[in-house]
Amino acid sequence: MDQHHDAVQLLFTDVHMPGNADGFDLARQTNERWPHIAVVVASGRAAPEPGDLPEGATFIGKPFSAEVVRHHVRKTLPDERHPKQLRT
Repeated sequence: MDQHHDAVQLLFTDVHMPGNADGFDLARQTNERWPHIAVVVASGRAAPEPGDLPEGATFIGKPFSAEVVRHHVRKTLPDERHPKQLRT
């Protein structure tokens, strides 16, 4: 992210990741350092508590379908930043 943050439009992460940080930590750090990056966090085992997600981030509970992901990405990203595949 340090090198390519200008090219990143969206962070889609799971809550559970290897290492000491989790997806909530990654979402908050991303929002603090690169507020232009939209954030979607998913999990089938954890739900966000107050303060877990940064302002404007979206949470998706598992299991989910591809259509649910498309819907949340469309909702999270401004229209002009939608990838070509999501433009209506």
